[in-house]
Amino acid sequence: MNVAATELKNRLGQYLEVAQREPVIVEKSGRVSNVLLSKVRYDALCEIEGRFERLMAQDAQCKGFLSDAETQRLLDLR
Repeated sequence: MNVAATELKNRLGQYLEVAQREPVIVEKSGRVSNVLLSKVRYDALCEIEGRFERLMAQDAQCKGFLSDAETQRLLDLR
């Protein structure tokens, strides 16, 4: 669902209820500026992002790249 920022401001309670079921895309001056999500959906997306970052770090280590901690340790030795 798309909504203008002014409409969102005028009917915030209504759009907070809608956001429990689906994302509410907020437009300001005809451009998408924000997305209103439920806390449950936001938490799920954060969890997915965390998993992805961990997988990317594991992949980098498998390819021979050092972790942040290992890089810092080596820099501290010099």
